[in-house]
Amino acid sequence: MIANGAGRLVLNDVRVYYGAIAAVKGISLEVAERELVALIGANGAGKTTTLRTISGIYRPRTGTIAYGGADLTALPSHEIVARGISQAPEGRQIFGALTVRENLILGATRRTDRSALAADLDYVFSLFPVLKERIRQAGGTLSGGEQQMLAIGRALMAKPKLLLMDEPSLGLAPLLVGRIFDVIARLKEAGVTMLLVEQNARKALEVADRAYVMETGTIALSGSARELAANPEVEHAYLGR
Repeated sequence: MIANGAGRLVLNDVRVYYGAIAAVKGISLEVAERELVALIGANGAGKTTTLRTISGIYRPRTGTIAYGGADLTALPSHEIVARGISQAPEGRQIFGALTVRENLILGATRRTDRSALAADLDYVFSLFPVLKERIRQAGGTLSGGEQQMLAIGRALMAKPKLLLMDEPSLGLAPLLVGRIFDVIARLKEAGVTMLLVEQNARKALEVADRAYVMETGTIALSGSARELAANPEVEHAYLGR
């Protein structure tokens, strides 16, 4: 079992710009230890930008990002990973020429407890048995669903205290979407802290504890997943009811 440690993620008045264009316009959010928080909204709302800013890929122009009481705002990505935050990115971004095993081991690059890697590989394979079957296969030859499993497995091999997931169901057939969310539910039951960006609002709200709704770079709504699933605005805009 991949361990999950203590810590709370806190974003306070974070603003992110692409040149002169504001992509994230002063958002504040929190993710508590062992909590699964969903960030939902339409394309272009700023969800992916938010995750990439937490990961250190983008730097906020104003505002702060803290995890476990430590300020992450100005840290580079590799130091943020070392603090226990890893991401399964949108578009998977696996290394196509490397094998499944090599991709997974790359996720553990910053770890010092090398003796635990075999057990953690076994845990990833328990979540995604097909990856064990494909262990010597090049990542680029996997199906889209298998590549998504590999991206999540690679993020888990960092032994994260906080797992960021960006659109894990994007482009997948309904059966595979169900499998991915089954794994997300298992990770939640195991106590893994997660911030989930997901366009499939229905599935995200089914599995999350709390959620935020982003619109054009701002937080439009927030609350428990159950409250937002019953909110008429959310139902109309995102749930198709």
